[in-house]
Amino acid sequence: MVKLIINGQKVLRLKTITNIKALSTSCLFLVSLNLFSSEPIAYLNTLGYEPAQKEIAYGKNGMVTTQHFLATSVGEKILNKGGNAYDASIAIAFSLAVVLPRAGNIGGGGFMVMYDKETEKPYSIDYREKAPAKSYQDMYLYDDGSFNKEKLSTFGYLSSGVPGTVAGLWEVHQKFGSLPWEDLLEDAIFYAENGFYITPYMEDVLIRYNKKMSYFPETKNIFQADFPNFKNKKFFQKDLAKTLKIIAARGKDGFYKGEIAKKIADDMKLNGGLISMDDLNNYSPVWRDPLISKYRDNQIITMPPPSSGGVHIIQMLNVLENYDLKELEHNSVDYINLLSEVMKYAYADRSKYLGDPDFYDVPVDKITSYDYSKKIFESINIGSSKESKEIYPGIYMDSESHETTHFSVADKKGNVVSSTYTLNSSFGSGVVIKGTGILMNNEMDDFSAAPGIPNQFGLLGAEANKISPGKRPLSSMSPTIVMKNNELFFTTGSPGGSRIISAVLQSIINIIDFEMDLEQATFAKRVHHQWQPDILEIELSVDDKIRNELEAMGYEIRTRKPLTCIQTIMYKNKMYSGYGDFRRPDAFASGNINDW
Repeated sequence: MVKLIINGQKVLRLKTITNIKALSTSCLFLVSLNLFSSEPIAYLNTLGYEPAQKEIAYGKNGMVTTQHFLATSVGEKILNKGGNAYDASIAIAFSLAVVLPRAGNIGGGGFMVMYDKETEKPYSIDYREKAPAKSYQDMYLYDDGSFNKEKLSTFGYLSSGVPGTVAGLWEVHQKFGSLPWEDLLEDAIFYAENGFYITPYMEDVLIRYNKKMSYFPETKNIFQADFPNFKNKKFFQKDLAKTLKIIAARGKDGFYKGEIAKKIADDMKLNGGLISMDDLNNYSPVWRDPLISKYRDNQIITMPPPSSGGVHIIQMLNVLENYDLKELEHNSVDYINLLSEVMKYAYADRSKYLGDPDFYDVPVDKITSYDYSKKIFESINIGSSKESKEIYPGIYMDSESHETTHFSVADKKGNVVSSTYTLNSSFGSGVVIKGTGILMNNEMDDFSAAPGIPNQFGLLGAEANKISPGKRPLSSMSPTIVMKNNELFFTTGSPGGSRIISAVLQSIINIIDFEMDLEQATFAKRVHHQWQPDILEIELSVDDKIRNELEAMGYEIRTRKPLTCIQTIMYKNKMYSGYGDFRRPDAFASGNINDW
């Protein structure tokens, strides 16, 4: 057994050596070229990254996969201490707030889907951010009704909603936790206080966001003090360590009441933000009934609104079940054509009908009905493309950052957690609350500022997702668990803003329809169409023949660098497997849970 030492302590137990500090490009993935092109490897070579994950991870008693190897090691440690999947997920979430600050957070919010083995029931919790009490519908518009172009909804104090992460994690611990709360924050506190080495990928990110992270002095002092010389340096977050110690000692109240809450409210008031002490005191997460559906004899368990992902994944799967996808061939012209058309209908419905169900009657049953999907199926002609202007929300209905992070955990008892949480865009609002180290979200941009005005991801919204005090903004986050014969098949999720939904959809299809293993499903090239703008996105590159045929159908094609990072755990023959997506080079899966 090889022990990996970072910062003088064992953080991972690997079967292969990964030099995290050096991260050269000398040893990249070995890929079966008969199944996949070498494009992912070529892409990584151009950027000079070596993925932390070298091979599929296996484990008999559990599995952890996250977007950062240190967070994975924390989850592994908790499971090895006798903690369950819920304990590990809480510890991972706090650790990601430290080691993956562009997305991991305590100043944001998210969703968690769970399967509890003891009760044999699925659960889901919504700890999404909420609009402050002083927010109002037109807060990002000029007097003439046009959109304010000063980026008030995406940058600075006015862009932040009331954070939900700490409250959500606390609630999960109260219901399912087994280890003491304070134990679950130990490693996050350690890495914040004692630092961790900046990887080349994190270095590039910090350089890329220098302007955003240098605007506010508090943020600059933490994240840009060494600009542009981050290489091989340790990153410290002393104030955040102090905040985490308070949360460890006081639980939820350590964030939403007392010293920390006052610092958040005071800093907001001083700088034009809207979050008050009352907003923080009154925040509470919501346990919601997960959405459950069937796809080719598999049970799909996913997040209900205000996540839009679960609704539309089920909607699209209902349509796709009418086709033999394997016969179409993976990423063939016909296959890409079909996926694109199905996505158009789903994203069109998203623009009108999806929002916070506590404020708007979301027609989930209609959108996910087989009758509706059948009508969409009957309208699609493989070999042709409908212009987006020909598709409108509810067309056949009887009468709507990319910098998120996802992690998945499974334990030896069979408990499963799929969690996605976010600051919204990379590093959220760019605001660090003075004296706390807390990086705040810019989730107010996920509301509809006005009908017809897209957010930063190009997504449109309407009445269902308008700004209202206490309301949760719509999200694309789609944590999902797939069961087969009453047993875990796999759990998956992804960051990526509007592309989360399409990425999770394709992850499900790759595994179920094309019978891919994790490596294959991860490496497979992804496509995306979100109705508006009317553009078909394909990862990395497009074969000339495929491009010509798709363009002849009327598609405008845009090739993109990989943006989504699937975090998947599979269970087969009483063995877990996990894999860290190369699209985030620091991602890592480990199954060294009292196994070997």
